[in-house]
Amino acid sequence: MKEQTEVGKLKEGRYVVVDDEPCRIVAIAISKPGKHGAAKSRIDCIGIFDGVKRSIVQPVSAKTYVPVVERKMAQVISIAGTTVQLMDVKDFEMFELNLTEEQVAGLEPGKEIPYISSLGKKKLE
Repeated sequence: MKEQTEVGKLKEGRYVVVDDEPCRIVAIAISKPGKHGAAKSRIDCIGIFDGVKRSIVQPVSAKTYVPVVERKMAQVISIAGTTVQLMDVKDFEMFELNLTEEQVAGLEPGKEIPYISSLGKKKLE
């Protein structure tokens, strides 16, 4: 799920969709309008799920998409190697996440953990 907003209304720490990937905004630089052009905005951001650094340059008045990022709680159902089966506490949706060895070490079945969900992707906080 995503919403549309103007580039000029974005702030650092918020989220934006770049290349169909939800990203957290790290820095915004706005140039002054020139004699024949509108003010431009350069947005540097980092992907929430893949950690890749991206940047976009658009006019301040242009429209862009902002993802709906939800923080939810899930209960650990089972652990098989580095694959963990989780169930959302509110709507009882079942899903699996592939985690690192360090993340799996602190988990046990029945424990509730927070996770982030946006644009159909999920990861632990």
